[in-house]
Amino acid sequence: MKENNLSERLLNFAAEVIKLAVKLNKTAVGPHIGVQLTRASTSAGANYEEACGAESRADFIHKLQIVLKELRESLYWLRLIRKTNLISGPALEKLIQEGKELTNIIAKSIVTAKKGK
Repeated sequence: MKENNLSERLLNFAAEVIKLAVKLNKTAVGPHIGVQLTRASTSAGANYEEACGAESRADFIHKLQIVLKELRESLYWLRLIRKTNLISGPALEKLIQEGKELTNIIAKSIVTAKKGK
């Protein structure tokens, strides 16, 4: 159940990012940032799904590390959007908070998986 919840959170995170990217397209630099953010956020969820079907503990850890990398990149783009005031408001702040929470969960999962070696 825990994996399903995390999978759903990653899916929802990507869906909300896509909605934000649509709004970003109305700004001059928005399309560039939107593409980068969309790629990173959707990749996080897709790689998590791959990790769930990993062939070994090492493969699982490797795929989770990719998820972590993509979440960190997503957070960078979200923070840049906030810093440049391209979009502001509670929806953006909620996405940033969710990104931070997901990053912490995945980072802790990596640590836990490495301890099991």
